[in-house]
Amino acid sequence: MYLAVEGSEADIDAWMATVKSVRRVFPGLETDAALKEHRETVLRFMRQKRAVCVKNGDRIIGVLLFSVKHNMICCLAVADDCRKRGIGSELLTYALARLDRTRPVTVSTFREGDKNGAAPRALYEKYGFIPGELTLEFGYPNQIFVLYPESMQSTVKTDPEAPEPFPP
Repeated sequence: MYLAVEGSEADIDAWMATVKSVRRVFPGLETDAALKEHRETVLRFMRQKRAVCVKNGDRIIGVLLFSVKHNMICCLAVADDCRKRGIGSELLTYALARLDRTRPVTVSTFREGDKNGAAPRALYEKYGFIPGELTLEFGYPNQIFVLYPESMQSTVKTDPEAPEPFPP
């Protein structure tokens, strides 16, 4: 069993090693300059206590960044050789416990049919996220998934007059 823990600045090199190992499936991390900028972003999230990781010894095998201000999952990645072990679930559970569940929680992920999207979409759907708006991030087609508060779920699923999760 794996345990999600708060990431600290002491974890940054191991964290970035994991990011580098999966960067091929994350649009916006293609260049060294983009990785350097991402490193600074991760450090900022660590200082704000919004960076979560799963460790196996000295190695970080899963990472997640979340925003309380925007009530969203910003980034979730698991090392290729550690997938299908519940690491993504552990990370997501940790973050959801710290976000405001009285408001919708969002995450941007791959669109249906994208070869990189089956596992992350299945994970988010397992937690009750619903596919929403189609978007582009770093020029790559993505889709916003929304986890509605329990008090809104029946309205969102059945009421055609219910407001859209994002303004047009």
